[in-house]
Amino acid sequence: MGTTTDITNEVRPERLKKLLKDLVDIYSPSGKEEEVLQFCVEYLSATGLKVVKQPVDENRYNIVVLPPKTDEVDLCFIGHLDTVSAHDLDDFGFYEEDDKSFGLGTSDMKAGCAAMIEAFQVLSERKGRFPSVGMALVVGEEEESDGAKTLIREYRFPWAVVGEPTNMSPCLGHYGYLEVLLRTRGKKAHSSMPELGQNAIENMLRLLLQVTSYAASASSGLVYNIRELSGFPGGFVVPDTCEAWLDLHLPPDSRMDVLKAELEQLVEDAGKSIPGLDAYIRFENTHPGYRISQERPLVRKLRDVCKSMKIPWDTQDFRSHSDGNVLWGAGVDPIILGPGRLETAHTPEESVNFSQVIQASQLYLNFALSL
Repeated sequence: MGTTTDITNEVRPERLKKLLKDLVDIYSPSGKEEEVLQFCVEYLSATGLKVVKQPVDENRYNIVVLPPKTDEVDLCFIGHLDTVSAHDLDDFGFYEEDDKSFGLGTSDMKAGCAAMIEAFQVLSERKGRFPSVGMALVVGEEEESDGAKTLIREYRFPWAVVGEPTNMSPCLGHYGYLEVLLRTRGKKAHSSMPELGQNAIENMLRLLLQVTSYAASASSGLVYNIRELSGFPGGFVVPDTCEAWLDLHLPPDSRMDVLKAELEQLVEDAGKSIPGLDAYIRFENTHPGYRISQERPLVRKLRDVCKSMKIPWDTQDFRSHSDGNVLWGAGVDPIILGPGRLETAHTPEESVNFSQVIQASQLYLNFALSL
């Protein structure tokens, strides 16, 4: 195998940067990943790796890379190829400023995908036994995680590394996620005579003040975001229906059932302080958080690899929702670890330090070889 220095020097930065640029320059919002999928299949097939297309729907699929002689793996590297929609369709592509690479999906998470692909390309070029690792490039993470849900229905593996942006800090803990729908109903009236109606949007705003006050005061570290607010019908009328969608992120050790019960009680009690409130709450996607012990043998092996590469062992909790939640629910232990910073994701200024992409690829390669 050689020394650690020999291994890391096998990653080719020029090839990796071209791959990252090609991935970012392909527009691939959730549900429309066909072009980037075709690119990755052709790229990986040219390396001689064993590539499987796992159907997700009639137009989309996951790309699964397996060892040459088996479908069984101990660890799967997982990345999603989809992005959020572009802020500007005329200006979403790749560009550089010094060490920074900019463009839609650079940090979330085409840099992580590129780093994994480069690591597996190096593995394919090496002589000797292929380690017991696989790679899955999935679709749909930014919407319904349909790619990850499809993956775990067919493939089984005990461990995963998900290349979400963590600034190269291993995340052994992961926040839970709860998607909440709030609906209020009122009474329709002519817009010029609002006193004859009951404005559902006004009632929703009053209800949201109570919900956000509860979330802000929660001692558990609950994080909330009002993602969408819509009133119905449109036109020159007092709206009689309003819907709000909320994203709630809970620290790993939080009780999801307790949160749901308290929110249901809050909505019920709000009717006593908001005159005429007719409110409804429904919980959509629910994914519990988790935390993995640092004493697990595979975690200790990752720590040793980080130490050998002088990467600080500064474990964190991943604060967002990711495919890691879906994997955990299926019995997989997912470590979230990748290049880039979460705070730049989904913003017009999304970027990643390319030196960190190289570091991630080297780490994925060394970790695979350590197994």
